[in-house]
Amino acid sequence: MTAIAVTIAGSDSSGGAGIQADLKTFSALGVYGASIVTALTAQNTQGVTGIHDVPAHFIAQQMDAVFSDLNVNAVKIGMLSQPVAIAAVAAGLERWQQTLVVLDPVMIATSGDRLLAPAAVDVLKRELIPRALIVTPNLPEAAALLDEPIAKSEDEMRAQAERLLKLGAKAVLMKGGHASGPEATDLLVTPAACARLSAERVATKNTHGTGCTLSSAIAAGLAKGQRLAEAVADAKAYVTHAIEAADELNVGQGRGPTHHFHAWW
Repeated sequence: MTAIAVTIAGSDSSGGAGIQADLKTFSALGVYGASIVTALTAQNTQGVTGIHDVPAHFIAQQMDAVFSDLNVNAVKIGMLSQPVAIAAVAAGLERWQQTLVVLDPVMIATSGDRLLAPAAVDVLKRELIPRALIVTPNLPEAAALLDEPIAKSEDEMRAQAERLLKLGAKAVLMKGGHASGPEATDLLVTPAACARLSAERVATKNTHGTGCTLSSAIAAGLAKGQRLAEAVADAKAYVTHAIEAADELNVGQGRGPTHHFHAWW
């Protein structure tokens, strides 16, 4: 059987994040990738200059086309900027009975540009988080979802993850990349346990698309039949190596992409 993962996300015209990063990650990890485009962005390594949302009915039409034909093993969800898009995706997941869902609650790009309309936050919490096997917020995203200050310690990270679990997610990966210190520490929190995943912090400005890459790597692992904890650990290792190799690339004048194919070229 061919392992198949689908990304439901926005397009990054510079290729480092969004749909493009997801498909590169799937390919690098030996998974066939399909895509459902939710928005077009005009962006590069320096920022986002425009967003063109795909109509909700066409998002639904893409989902029906893909899920009716492909034997999809896992789904990664990224940028959904408007409430109607979130509702369309939630309805599609229900219609096609998708349960291995990785939700990356993309709100702000690496450049600082907002990608999620403020009015859409409550819809995301109500419609998509309960359908997710795992939600992968960074520290500012978790704070925004909970309307709380950004977590300053691992204890606060775990407490926020537990509050996100109460919204209906089966697991939460709190990403500590925005914290300070010599290590980048993530916490995988479930109702039964909390696992700590740490890696040495890499000194590079080239981190464009790291969140997209991590969440799609988790989806790739799930598509190949890995248990959640194994998929998360392998994804953490993959994105760490991709960041370590990022400076081997020379792409753009701002925050460049990670090196998705570091093991290949």
